[in-house]
Amino acid sequence: MTTVYLNGEYKPLSEASINVLDRGFTFGDGVYEVIPIFNRTIFRFDEHMQRLENSLKAIFMENPYSSSEWFSIFEKLIETVEVSEQSIYLQVTRGVTERDHDISLAENPTIFAMSRPIEKKDLSGGINAITHEDIRWQYCDIKAITLLPSVILRHKAKQQGAKEAILIRDGYITEGAASNVFICKNNEIFTPPKNNNVLPGITRDLVVEILADHKMAYSETTITGEELLNADEIWITSSTWEIVPVTQLNNMPVGTGEVGPLWQTVNKLYQEFKSGYCH
Repeated sequence: MTTVYLNGEYKPLSEASINVLDRGFTFGDGVYEVIPIFNRTIFRFDEHMQRLENSLKAIFMENPYSSSEWFSIFEKLIETVEVSEQSIYLQVTRGVTERDHDISLAENPTIFAMSRPIEKKDLSGGINAITHEDIRWQYCDIKAITLLPSVILRHKAKQQGAKEAILIRDGYITEGAASNVFICKNNEIFTPPKNNNVLPGITRDLVVEILADHKMAYSETTITGEELLNADEIWITSSTWEIVPVTQLNNMPVGTGEVGPLWQTVNKLYQEFKSGYCH
C-alpha cells in the first residue's frame, strides 16, 4: 500500500483526493520535483530544494515549508516503502479557488508528496532518440506541472521506436523532452548552458561537477543541430535515468553506434560518487 502526504496528513494513496477546483487541475498552476533516494538516502537534497525554491519564486509563490520540514516529510515517506532505491515526487499547486486567472484569489496551496520504488531499467547498452523542434514555452527553467508538450514529444519518440526526443530551438539544442543533453566530440564534452530554455537538471549539474573535479575537457556552450548529428557520443541525464548513452539518433548510429569510452568513464565516476554519497 502506497502512503502519501497531502496537506499535512499521511494517508493511503487510495484515500487521497483533491478538490476539482484546485488550480493544479484547472490551470496546471503549480510546480513539482522528483528526487531520487539511493540506499534510503535523499540524493542531492539541498540542490533539489533550491530548484523548488526557484520554481516557486518564478510563479509568484512562497515555499510552504522550510527545508527541514520537507526533509522530515520525505523521511517518513521513505520509511513506508520496502525497497531502498526510491523516487520522491512532490507537487505544490496554488490551491483551490473559483476558476479565475487572478492568482491573488489563492490563499492555501495544495501540497502533495509520495515515494515509490525506482523501476530500474538497464539502459547502459544505449537508447534510440529522435530530434524534434522544441515546441514548449519560454519558461522551461521552471519545473512546472504543465507538461503536455513533453508528454507529446515523448509519445512522438515512442511512435518512432525511440525513448527520448532531443529538442532543437532556432537551430540550437536545448534539452530532451524530460532530460538534459551532453555530446562528445574529439574527446571533449559539451552541454548547453542553463537559461530559460533549459531546466537546470540536478544530475546534469552533478555531471558538470564531476567533469570539473576530474579535470576532463568540457564546455557549457551552445550546440547546433549539425554538431549533434556529428557527435562521437550523445548522453542524456535525469534524476531517475541517471546518465544514459544515445547510440541511435533518427535511426542513424551515433559515432560507432556503440556505447562510447567517455560515457563509460563518466558513468563510472558518477556511480562512485553516488555510492560514496549514500553510505
